[in-house]
Amino acid sequence: MNRVQVIGHRISGGVRKVPTWPVYLLGLLPPAWLLYEGITGGLGVDPVKVMEHQLGIWALQLLLAGLCITPLMRFARLNLLKFRRAVGLLAFLYILFHLVVWLVLDIQLRWGEIWADIVKRPYITVGMAAFVLAIPLVATSWNGAVRRLGAATWGKLHQLTYVIVLLGAVHFIMQEKVWTIESLLYLGLGIGLVGLRLPKLVGRLRARSDQKLTPG
Repeated sequence: MNRVQVIGHRISGGVRKVPTWPVYLLGLLPPAWLLYEGITGGLGVDPVKVMEHQLGIWALQLLLAGLCITPLMRFARLNLLKFRRAVGLLAFLYILFHLVVWLVLDIQLRWGEIWADIVKRPYITVGMAAFVLAIPLVATSWNGAVRRLGAATWGKLHQLTYVIVLLGAVHFIMQEKVWTIESLLYLGLGIGLVGLRLPKLVGRLRARSDQKLTPG
């Protein structure tokens, strides 16, 4: 192991002793703080837009953080796998908060306007697609779902995470309406993290194809 891997391995030893519940607790603090700031007038003249925007950014950051866990294990021997589920569930929760702020506080549940926006505004269409794709992942995030689906099927389903991350990054760029360094960094990081997994995914597809072509 190189120096980075040695450090990562040592950190992993300490991380194993840390329970997952503090991750959930810490993950709920930013939305609570944001709500408090909105109520007390700390978010400026348009607190709803600030809340909506910030929750969306945090959701995207958590999605990207979740994709970083496997490369950190692979290249730096930093084992954070026990926290991957917590990060994923928090990411979905932030997406849900982002959606609720838009539906309830921004659009104020005017359903005709909501459906019109989803159809006519591409960035909202992309964002809603990411949310819908995330629902089955959350629904199967518990251990019983892995046993019922089988590890292979469960793994294939959760590859939707890659699509969700890319859709989230595109949604962010489209709603910004201009190409910013921040939005490009998120998109580039998302593409890079998904790209790291492509050789393995292609290898699996080829192996399955060879198995089907091989006479029984």
